[in-house]
Amino acid sequence: MDYYGRKFASTYTVGGVELTLDFEKKERDMLNQPAVPKHRWIGPLAILALYFTFVPMFSPLAAQTTIMGELKFKGASKVEKTSGVWIDGLYVGYLSELWGPKRILLLPGDHEMVVRQAGYKDFTEKLTVEPKELLLVPVKMQRDEEQTYPKVTAELKVDIQPDRAAVFVDDRFLGHAGELGGAFHSMTLSPGAHRVKVELPGYQTFESDVNLVAGQKSVVKTKLEKGSIHQADALIDQSSETEHDK
Repeated sequence: MDYYGRKFASTYTVGGVELTLDFEKKERDMLNQPAVPKHRWIGPLAILALYFTFVPMFSPLAAQTTIMGELKFKGASKVEKTSGVWIDGLYVGYLSELWGPKRILLLPGDHEMVVRQAGYKDFTEKLTVEPKELLLVPVKMQRDEEQTYPKVTAELKVDIQPDRAAVFVDDRFLGHAGELGGAFHSMTLSPGAHRVKVELPGYQTFESDVNLVAGQKSVVKTKLEKGSIHQADALIDQSSETEHDK
């Protein structure tokens, strides 16, 4: 078949054998062959260009990671595992989530850790972090025997996203949102007016005033809005208070 759609062939006799050449098949086979780029050096050159563009961007981060030390927390019970953790005055999350992608990497040097749980004394410890070393930190909470609880109570639940946010009632840490809501968890508070604050670094603080009646069940529900680490309240960023005192 030529360019006008006409089919043609040629027949030859060689040594008594008749041969027929089908030009339609030959042209079809040529069209089916993959195209080969004329400039084969373009691919390797593009890879080199990408390498020299992005490697300098990630090198400082990789170098910093190689000198950092890592903390690994160990809690014996649910009390420790659900306790809030502050490092150098900044809330970083609850103990049992601080591993894998949320593991704590710190620059070498001295650091202060505080672990808090409602109804328990603060667990405070000075840590010395060495370069490229894993530091195991056992945590043991002790019940605060001096803390008193109301005889007449009301129940308050929270439904907060992200559920790792820290929940404060009247500026007192009561736990992370995930352990203070749902079907089986709540807070037991005295009747009357209370101020609820929900905070997480990188998000805007949520505040709500509630007026509880004895025996009443209430729910505070919200989704935290993205914000800046600089918007962190002193309840979760006590380092700002320390700098101010200096």
